[in-house]
Amino acid sequence: MDWREYVGIHNRREFLRGVAGGFGLFALFDLLARDGLAARAPEVNPLAPKAPHFAPKAKHVIYMFMEGGPSQYELFDPKPALERYDGESLPEELTRDLKLAFIKPTAKVMASRYKFRKWGESGMELSELLPHLGSVADEIALIRSMHTDAFNHHPGQLLLFTGSIQFGRPTLGAWVMYGLGSESENLPGFVVLPSGKGTSGGTTNFSSGFLPSHYQGTILRTQGDPILYLSNPEGVSSENQKLTIDLVNELNRLRQAETADVEIASRIASYELAFRMQMEAPDLVDFSDESPATLEMYGLNSDSKHRREYARNCLLARRMIERGVRFVLMMDASWDDHTELNKKLPGRVHDIDQPTAALIKDLKQRGLLEETLVVWGGEFGRTPLVEMRNPRDASNAGRDHHPGAYSMWMAGGGIRGGYVHGETDELCLKVVKDPVHVHDLNATILHCLGFDHTRLTYRHMGRDFRLTDVHGNVVHALLA
Repeated sequence: MDWREYVGIHNRREFLRGVAGGFGLFALFDLLARDGLAARAPEVNPLAPKAPHFAPKAKHVIYMFMEGGPSQYELFDPKPALERYDGESLPEELTRDLKLAFIKPTAKVMASRYKFRKWGESGMELSELLPHLGSVADEIALIRSMHTDAFNHHPGQLLLFTGSIQFGRPTLGAWVMYGLGSESENLPGFVVLPSGKGTSGGTTNFSSGFLPSHYQGTILRTQGDPILYLSNPEGVSSENQKLTIDLVNELNRLRQAETADVEIASRIASYELAFRMQMEAPDLVDFSDESPATLEMYGLNSDSKHRREYARNCLLARRMIERGVRFVLMMDASWDDHTELNKKLPGRVHDIDQPTAALIKDLKQRGLLEETLVVWGGEFGRTPLVEMRNPRDASNAGRDHHPGAYSMWMAGGGIRGGYVHGETDELCLKVVKDPVHVHDLNATILHCLGFDHTRLTYRHMGRDFRLTDVHGNVVHALLA
C-alpha cells in the first residue's frame, strides 16, 4: 500500500470517529478567528506578496547598517565650535544630562581634523572623507537630528531594529516581510549581508521575534555556499532531493491541516524555497554578467579586503532588488571608535564611500532608486569629548557613545533628495530643531512602503504589538 493511501485511510477514520464534535469545533474556531482570538490556517504560500495600506513610494529596502556608531563630527555634522573648546572640559551645565558609557563628563573636547565642503546643487555639507557620497548628495536626505534612548550597543541595536530594548521582538525587516510578503520566488525575501568583524546585536538584528519564523532574515555568506547547507551532500542528486522534500512537505501539510500551526507552514515554505535557491543563489553571486565598468565603479578590484567585501555586498544588494528581494540588511562592523579614531576611521570611510555611492548611482540609472528605499547609519553617534584609554599616546584618542544627537541619511523610495533635516547645538550635544527619534525613523520607513505604522500590528500575548509600539511619527519633511 502506498504511504499516501495509508495516511489517507487513517485520517478518514479519525475524521469519521470525531465528526459529531468536529463540526462544532470548526465553527467555534472560525468564530474565534474572526474575533482575532485564534489564528487561521495560513495561506499556501505565507510569503506571497501582499497589498499595503495605501499606494507605496518604495517596494524594497536596502538598510546599510554601520554597527558601532559612526562619528557625526568627522562625517556629517560640521562643528567649528569644537576648535574653540578643543582640549578643554565643558561647563557642568552642558554635560549634566549626557548619557556616557565609558568616560566622565569632565573629559576634554576633541576637535575634528577633517574639513567639510558643499556638494551638489543643494550645497549639502559633507566631510572631505566622503567625496563619492558627495557626488550623490542631491539624492539623499541627511538627518542631523537623530536621537535614541540607549547608549550601549546591543540595547541600541535592539531599539533601532525592534522598537524595544527587550529581547524577542520582531525586527524591521521581519515587520516589512509580514506586511508586504516577498516578490522573489527563488530567494529569501529578507536577506542579511555581513561585512567586517560582526555586530554585537548579531541575529537579534534580523530575527522574526514572535512573528512566524518565515519572516526572519537569511544570512548570505561571503565564503563557501552563499547560504549554509545549500549544496546537496555527495551522492544526493537533485531528483532525490526533490522527492525527499515532497515527501516531508506532504507529511507536514497533513499535520498542519490538523493543527493550523503557522510554524509548520513556515517549515514547508522554507524547504520549498531552499530547493529553489539551489538553482538561483549560485547565479546571484556570479558577477560574470556584470560589465568591467560596473565592477570598477563599485570598487570590486580594490586592494583593500574590507572594501572588496563591502563592495560585493552593495552589488549583491542591487542584484537582489532586481530579483524581487524585499529587504536587504547590510551589516558592516565595526565603527565603534573608542580608540585610534583618526587612525582607523579614514580607512574605513574610504572603503565604504565609493561602493555606497555606486549603489545609489546604479539603482538610479536602472530605474530602481525611485522604488528602493536606502537607509544608512548606526545605532547612535559619538561624543564631542575625547576618550583616552592610553593617556600617554595622543594617537590613541577616540570618542564615546552618544545617543542624544547624531546623523543618518536616507535616499530613494519617496525620500526628498538634497535635503538636510534638523539641527544640533554648536557642539552636537543635543538636538535643537526637528528631532527624529528611532521610532520616527521607523514610522517614516513604513510610510514609504505604504503602511500606517499604527495599523501594522500583530496580536501576541493578549495585545496588539507594532514596530513603533506606543509612539512615533512620520517625518513628512523627509518625503518627496
